Amino acid sequence: MSSTSAVSKWNRPDRLKGGRMQKALEWCGWESEAAMANIRAGRFLTNYGQYHLSRKQFIVAAIAAALLIYGAVYLFYHSAILSFMAAALGIIAPRHRRNSLLAQRKERLKLQFKEALFSLTSSLAAGRSLENAFLSTLDDLRLLYPDPRTELLLEFQIVRFRLDNAEPLEYALRNFADRADVDEITQFVDALSACKRSGGDLLEVMKRTSVIIGEKLEIEQEISVMIAQKRFEGRIMMAVPFVFLAFLSLAAPDYMAPLYGGIGYLLLTAALLFLLLCFWLMAKMMSIRM
Repeated sequence: MSSTSAVSKWNRPDRLKGGRMQKALEWCGWESEAAMANIRAGRFLTNYGQYHLSRKQFIVAAIAAALLIYGAVYLFYHSAILSFMAAALGIIAPRHRRNSLLAQRKERLKLQFKEALFSLTSSLAAGRSLENAFLSTLDDLRLLYPDPRTELLLEFQIVRFRLDNAEPLEYALRNFADRADVDEITQFVDALSACKRSGGDLLEVMKRTSVIIGEKLEIEQEISVMIAQKRFEGRIMMAVPFVFLAFLSLAAPDYMAPLYGGIGYLLLTAALLFLLLCFWLMAKMMSIRM
C-alpha cells in the first residue's frame, strides 16, 4: 500500500469527526467561516427567515446559559463536578437565542410595515402614483426611524434603487416579500399584483387592504403584549423554587443536610425533573403562533 493511500486512510476518520463537529456546532448556532465572510461582505440580501449569530452573540449566550445551569444544578446537588458537567449543556443556548432574535426581528418588521401602510395610503389618497407613493413612504420612514439600519428602511431603499433601474415595482416588492417571510407583507404584495394585472381601482383596493392588514397587526400586537406579561410572570415563577432553595441552604443548612445524601439525591432529582417538566409546559403554553 502506497504512502499516499495510507495517509488518506488515516485522515479519513479525522475528516469525518471534524465534519460532524462542524455540523453539531452549526446546529447550536455557530456559523461557518464562509457564511460569516459573506455576511461581513454583504454579498446577499437579508433573508428574514434566517438569523445568523455573530461570534460574540454565540459566546455570550453560551457562557450565560452555562453559568445559569451551573448555579441551578449546584443549588440542588452541591457538587461542583456535576455542575460543571451540566454546564456543558449551555452550548445549546445559542440555538434558542437565535430563534428568539429571529422572532423579534420579524415582529419589528411587522410593526414597521404597519406604519408604512398608513403612509402609503395617505400618499395614494393625495393623488400620487403607486411608485411615487412608495418613494414618499421612504421619506416618511426616515423621519419615523432615524436609525439607518432599520429593517424596512433598508428594504424600501432597495425598492427605490430597483425602481431607478427601471425594474417594475411588483417585482421588487415580490422579492422583498419572499425574503421577509411575513404573511401580512405577502398578502399585501399579492393584492397589489392582482390589482395591477386586472386593472382594478388601485386606490380603493390598497386602502382596504391597508386597513385590513393594519387592524390585523394591531390585534396581534395587543395579543403579544398580553403574552409578554404572562411570560414575565412565568419566568418569575420559574425562578422562585431556586431562590427558595438558595435561601434555605444559606439560612438553615442543617435543615437541608438530609437531602444531600442517600435517598435525598433521588428526591432532589425527582423535584428537578418535575420543575423542568413544568417549565417546558409553561413555555409551550406561551408559544402562541399568530
